[in-house]
Amino acid sequence: MTNNYDLAREAFAGWGVDTDAAITALSAVPISVHCWQGDDVGGFERKSGTSGGGIQATGNHPGRARNPDELRADLDFAFAQIPGRHRLNLHACYLDTAEQPDRDEIEYRHFASWVDWAKENGLGLDFNPTFFAHAKADDNLTLSHPDAGIRDFWIEHGRRCREIAAAMGRELGSAAVNNIWVPDGSKDTPVDRMAARRRLEASLDAMFAETFQKSELIDAVESKLFGIGVESMTVGSHEFYLGYAIRKGTALCLDMGHFHPTESVADKLSAVALSVEDILLHVSRPVRWDSDHVVLLNDDLLAMAQELVFADLLPRTRIGLDFFDATISRTAAWVVGVRNMQKALLRAFLLPQARLKALEARLDYTARLVLTEEARDLPFAAVWAEYCARAEVPVGEALLGRLEAYQAAVSGRG
Repeated sequence: MTNNYDLAREAFAGWGVDTDAAITALSAVPISVHCWQGDDVGGFERKSGTSGGGIQATGNHPGRARNPDELRADLDFAFAQIPGRHRLNLHACYLDTAEQPDRDEIEYRHFASWVDWAKENGLGLDFNPTFFAHAKADDNLTLSHPDAGIRDFWIEHGRRCREIAAAMGRELGSAAVNNIWVPDGSKDTPVDRMAARRRLEASLDAMFAETFQKSELIDAVESKLFGIGVESMTVGSHEFYLGYAIRKGTALCLDMGHFHPTESVADKLSAVALSVEDILLHVSRPVRWDSDHVVLLNDDLLAMAQELVFADLLPRTRIGLDFFDATISRTAAWVVGVRNMQKALLRAFLLPQARLKALEARLDYTARLVLTEEARDLPFAAVWAEYCARAEVPVGEALLGRLEAYQAAVSGRG
């Protein structure tokens, strides 16, 4: 008996698209899932700072993870609802130790339990220094602070994070991306932007002085347009980090929420790819500003995925998610966000790429428009359902049931 997937496979074959090849291609793309959705960007250290670096999760939905074991349990559940093999993106403030070292004292052993967990589950790990929510970040200045002592503290934190990330990469046999983002900036109009940017550059150079194998560690730098408390000037702007990445050979992180609302990060991909070797994506959904909403299968996400596939950028692009919503089930947010990123990639793999490119090359924009719009009616959902069935993960009402049952089980956490 013919099922929905058989019909979909025939429909796509008529467009010259092999659905099985698309599923295979999607299966090879890992998504780095961000730990901070599970506990509202709180972390597991006793913090002394008042500044959150413009980072705030709104809402008080029950079930927030309160310790590393609860967070890992939530992640275990979430990964079980997501097809494919993926990664975890870990922030330095999520250390698992009773010692409570300050950030310039952290070591690999404070994160060893995360590596053991990743090994058991066949996951890769990525890492991030935590340059916010600390007394030495209360001025909204870290690596660019005028006080050399504060700069040295954060340089040492960043240096140790690189060592930790490289050790994770060695242990797991998969290079860890160590992504640098700092909240540095000015609430009102500064008079000496150059001094701040020179300090940031010198601090980064000092932090990156030690060389690691690329098979262990990939350094990335991340820009931002503005943030709460730094509305007038961000030291690490896009232009600053684009130039730095080109000069120094680091990866460049493009966060979908860190640009003006009218800018397309999808459009930036091929532009920066001509000048930087490695790209890190932070996939988010800004609503008017960098508000980090759960990723939807919307036009922005579809455009991003299509650019990655059509420009053949997936081999040198790491995809990570970055959102945090405490108004809904945190585990459901993870599952929906990752699956939407995968759905967007699958749709890109299922488009008649060669045919569309050929039409564009001969300036037949009419046929390109017609085919692009008609392709929207192809049975993508049946191919997605087949991919999930092969991975033995639920779709539709079955997925909702699992998400609701798990949420009910953890709601007593308060």
